[in-house]
Amino acid sequence: MLIQVVNPNATAAMTDVIAAAARAAAAPDVSVEAVTNAAAPVSIESAYDEALAVPGLLAAVREPADGYVVACFGDPGLDAAREVAAGPVVGIAEAAMRTATYLGRSFSVVTTLARTTGRTEELVDRYGVRPLCRSVRACEVPVLGLAGNPDAYRRVLAECRAAVECDGAECLVLGCAGMADLCAELAAELGVPVVDGVAAAVATVSGLVRLGLSTSRVGGYARPPAKPVTGPLASLWLG
Repeated sequence: MLIQVVNPNATAAMTDVIAAAARAAAAPDVSVEAVTNAAAPVSIESAYDEALAVPGLLAAVREPADGYVVACFGDPGLDAAREVAAGPVVGIAEAAMRTATYLGRSFSVVTTLARTTGRTEELVDRYGVRPLCRSVRACEVPVLGLAGNPDAYRRVLAECRAAVECDGAECLVLGCAGMADLCAELAAELGVPVVDGVAAAVATVSGLVRLGLSTSRVGGYARPPAKPVTGPLASLWLG
């Protein structure tokens, strides 16, 4: 089984972190291909960043694989990716939140910048987990400031601890793919389940493939109608 894990931003070092988490979660018969978006911002921290990243993401998921993971916590382009990908597509925010609901009666999300919390709140509602979400907290560390930064870990830890002790969260969701390598250490220190969306998404999509399930082509995720595309995005034409 081949699972393609797409980092929607253009930073290869983050793809390496994502790949390590994905491969650690994959079963022995699952191969993980980690892909860096070839045309995107170096990090995704705004709606504008998300919009710029989607064309490159869509180009990536048109490559053949059994299943696909969108490895950005905003789940950018997820609906469009499901329309065009050959196999099931799972976003890390949806996978992480749904996984958290199996592990406790409540969860909190700890993410990067406060400006991104609105998007996370929208996804909490979209995925139907509002009754279980106690809070969305930001550590105010930018995405590219996470890797190898002891202060970043301390700030993430402080928000996670506050979510448990002040907000009543019984488990935690890490709200950035770049936090994937912090998961085990945070869980050991806090004594509660900590869900990394990359690992959760790999487990979810590989399970769907193993069950022989893929995206419905009736209704909302039907293939897009073929039509010409002009300008810089002409290569995405489905005709």
